[in-house]
Amino acid sequence: MSNRRLIPTGLASVVFLVALAAAACTGAGTTPIPKTGSTTAPSTTPSPAIEGIAHPTGADEIILRFDESGGMMMAEWFAAHAPQFTLYGDGTTVFASTLETAPPSADGAMVNAPFRTAKLTEQQIQTLLEFALADGGLGIARAEYQNPLVADAPTAVFTINADGGSKTVSVMALGMEDQQPNADTAIKNALAGLGSRLREFDAGGSLGSEPFAPAGYRGVLTQAEGLQGVTFRDWPWADLTPADFALPANASAVPQGQRTLTPQQADAVGVKHFEGGIGGGVYLRDAAGKTYTFALRPLLPDETE
Repeated sequence: MSNRRLIPTGLASVVFLVALAAAACTGAGTTPIPKTGSTTAPSTTPSPAIEGIAHPTGADEIILRFDESGGMMMAEWFAAHAPQFTLYGDGTTVFASTLETAPPSADGAMVNAPFRTAKLTEQQIQTLLEFALADGGLGIARAEYQNPLVADAPTAVFTINADGGSKTVSVMALGMEDQQPNADTAIKNALAGLGSRLREFDAGGSLGSEPFAPAGYRGVLTQAEGLQGVTFRDWPWADLTPADFALPANASAVPQGQRTLTPQQADAVGVKHFEGGIGGGVYLRDAAGKTYTFALRPLLPDETE
């Protein structure tokens, strides 16, 4: 572990908000960002010397990620779900904006709100890492926190690669107060604060950002017979067949075929505003008359398929 100095509890929140405001005023957060979604292998270039908390520096290497999913949702929703926030080694962030909602669809398709992207300076990266490790509790949190008193609640997962180590922390029902305070209450409250900060990373739009343009998408196809009361779309691809959507090797997994699609292939489905993903309401019929449900998920910079 490094010899970093953690920001004292309480002061980290102030410093973090000041850094975000400075980014909005100086334009540091509005630096033009190249299109992300690279499908290259993780960088093997030696990391340059970093003042403060050491971290990966590759454009496809995760420093900090927050994901929250689970509960009672349709299979298509899970297939279309992507992490709400990711910070990469070069300072690129990809996050769900608090200002944008999923646009309405006239054809029954359920689309997700698009992601946005911004680039942080090294100083901003350091401030965020200090906050996550100190006030956010990741520095001392253990790997898992269950909540047996809550059923069908989502689980939040934090991933951090910094300060000479890697850690994943999962919390069921993040932010729900314990009915009876216990030894984990304080750390769970700290993690809930970090989750709130990352869910609202653009601080109400004060952090300059731009739409995230994925380099590719994950298409998920599930055969579904006997569907009634839905509108089927003709098979949209001349260069793809259902067999091109590979089923999982694990026989016990949900039999959803997956295929990496280009933006042009995703657009061929005929759903407007698909950039954030399609979580349901799209039904396809192939040339043989077989019917399927279809979901779509944007690929992030660290994902190849």
